[in-house]
Amino acid sequence: MLQQLTFKIMKKRNVIIFSFLVLSLFLPGISLADRIKDLASIQGVRNNQLIGYGLVVGLDGSGDMTTQTPFTVQSIINMLGQLGVNLPPGINLQLRNVAAVMVTATLPAFAKPGHHIDITVSSMGNAKSLRGGTLLLTPLKGADNQVYAMAQGNILVGGIGAAAGGSSVQVNHLNVGRITGGGIVEREIPTTVGQGEFINLELNSTDFTTVNRIVGAINGLYPAAASAVDGRMVQVKAPADNSQRIMFISQIESLDIAPAKASAKVIVNSRTGSVVMNQAVTLESSAVAHGNLSIIINTEPVISQPGPLAQRGETVVTQRSQVEIRTDEGNLMLLPNGADLGEVVKALTAIGATTQDLLSILQALKAAGSLRADLEII
Repeated sequence: MLQQLTFKIMKKRNVIIFSFLVLSLFLPGISLADRIKDLASIQGVRNNQLIGYGLVVGLDGSGDMTTQTPFTVQSIINMLGQLGVNLPPGINLQLRNVAAVMVTATLPAFAKPGHHIDITVSSMGNAKSLRGGTLLLTPLKGADNQVYAMAQGNILVGGIGAAAGGSSVQVNHLNVGRITGGGIVEREIPTTVGQGEFINLELNSTDFTTVNRIVGAINGLYPAAASAVDGRMVQVKAPADNSQRIMFISQIESLDIAPAKASAKVIVNSRTGSVVMNQAVTLESSAVAHGNLSIIINTEPVISQPGPLAQRGETVVTQRSQVEIRTDEGNLMLLPNGADLGEVVKALTAIGATTQDLLSILQALKAAGSLRADLEII
């Protein structure tokens, strides 16, 4: 009986805790904190881009048309020459199972020789598909033209295509594939964690308030250890010993802080007509008028036939056009002072504004000084 009572009490308590957690997700006053590692990075700890040129073989007739891609033929001749196969000069190679590709990869920080990295293979000729191909040994170079990794392996293409009788169907992209773990690091890039007795935290975006809160959180754990350099960098005094420094960084990046709200911004994509606004967007008191002008042109064929007893005449087909102009009544909507994002969207849709209309309305509000946000058109 005691065990059953204890189980019921624990079950009821778990239900209350779960209900509180679910309720907290919908309460506007509760904001979740972010870790410092999600808001900033250690200066000097960064990735590096690698690039290389290679050949993909083993394609099922879907490779480059060598008559139109001479660089593919030249690469094959050079590769065969390095392997001891000398072709007679002036030979015309007709190959359909080979494709010239560009190979790209990202070399992560602290990568050691022998580590495997993922690579991306992209066709640069007129190959129809890289599906089923194998990338030959390709050196991957950095910006300093030094080789840092070697890539090779079977390519995995996520798309599929088929063609027959002049008809074709394709799903996804066939000229780009990936090789998981297809690159092997051959050279290490030295990475220094900090400068002397200090390490620098670089925020992902400039924000003085967030910098101030990070400094306060670090100094709360390690008094007088952190100081703000500018709106994007925090300088922290760290232990000199490398092992203790790693532990120190681990403790710092796990600290939780409440980042400052982002500045009000409206992003407008003029090509797709999409409009994105963050929660900080507000409006001054303003009025927006919206009206539509519609022109409708309708053309119908009219058939004229002679009477049933007429001895002469012929059937005539003519066109009759009807032009109608409709002007909707203009709507005048008052936008209150300090309206937040929800009120802005509700007010604009209430006057019948479409996505394209929002582009012009937001530009006019910004020009009138009513829109309290940065308007960015991409």
